Amino acid sequence: MESGPAIFAGAAFTLFGGALLLWTTVRTMHREPVAYGVAPRTAIAVTGVFGAASLVLGVWCFGRL
Repeated sequence: MESGPAIFAGAAFTLFGGALLLWTTVRTMHREPVAYGVAPRTAIAVTGVFGAASLVLGVWCFGRL
């Protein structure tokens, strides 16, 4: 009964984190802004941290199964 929500949360966090890191990487490689109105290095660092944290949280949710 408890595994359903853990699978959903793990999948959601993992997909979001992976997509955020992929999007940030592609924007950076094309020399396009990651966030408008923010310094490029700051935007890359913040989105990288949140993407990695989402991936770690997703793996943690899968580990709770």
